[in-house]
Amino acid sequence: MPKLYEYLGIVVFFYSNEHEPVHVHGRCQGHESKIELQIEQGQVVGIIVKEVRGKRPLPAKQLSDFKELVEKLGHEIVSSWIDYFILNKKVVAKKLAGKL
Repeated sequence: MPKLYEYLGIVVFFYSNEHEPVHVHGRCQGHESKIELQIEQGQVVGIIVKEVRGKRPLPAKQLSDFKELVEKLGHEIVSSWIDYFILNKKVVAKKLAGKL
């Protein structure tokens, strides 16, 4: 489970056996949601929030913070996806302090 970020108590990660479309999970205090990134011509053009089967979704505040992170760092997330799943490179987690 490669971790990408720790942000305001939310752990943002991929599962090691992920599949397309490019997406990232956010977990906080036993809750988990995922966000798919919509990509057109190499650019992130939108996000879609999805529930994770068998998990309680993130509460509204944490979901809002998770969405904000993905909207602002979507290009980094896509790059990390390519590094990990296509190029088989290790992903180094970042601890982000304060609001983006």
